[in-house]
Amino acid sequence: MPRPASPLKSLADLQQVQRTLAETREREAAAAAERAAAEKKRLAEQDLFSRAIGATRPLKRVAAVPLTPEPPAPIPVQHQLDEQRVLRESLSDEFDVSTLLDVDDAMSFRRPGIGTDVTRKLRAGEWTIQREVDLHGLRSDEAREALGAFIRTAYKQGMRCVRVVHGKGLGSPGKQPVLKTKTQRWLIQKNEVLAFVQAKPAEGGAGALVVLLSPSKR
Repeated sequence: MPRPASPLKSLADLQQVQRTLAETREREAAAAAERAAAEKKRLAEQDLFSRAIGATRPLKRVAAVPLTPEPPAPIPVQHQLDEQRVLRESLSDEFDVSTLLDVDDAMSFRRPGIGTDVTRKLRAGEWTIQREVDLHGLRSDEAREALGAFIRTAYKQGMRCVRVVHGKGLGSPGKQPVLKTKTQRWLIQKNEVLAFVQAKPAEGGAGALVVLLSPSKR
């Protein structure tokens, strides 16, 4: 059994107990006041922050998946320009060249502004022939397309002097040099062509032309 508390023996003991209880109450009151002051300060700081930033609301989050778009296919601009140019420069079989050709001891052609010394040097072989195309055995439409492609390619590659072999027409009906005449017409219609002359006998004679092209702008 617990022992009973010892009775107060005197008035001094009673006063000591009262002092102890008073000190305990003071400490508890001071702690409570300190907690109240801290809470008041926290609420005041929170209120100050709210007044400073104003009313707020949560941001709306939109689900998004970043996608890398495929790059568009490259547009073959140069090819399109070349095709348009071919269409613009369609070679006609009916083009009249009779007033453009120089007919002396050998047939030749030179554009306006091109001197006679140019055709003279072509005849003399002072220009090195860099490439040639042979139109023998081709139908008229095939020969026209082959010649046009040949001139365009040679010009793009910076060629200046080429030979076009069209044949003498001995195998044509009536022995008429049909392809020879058409070749002259086609060449005159090509803007890249500055001049041409009949080839020397050793280079094909009446069956070929030596052609001078304008400088490439590449």
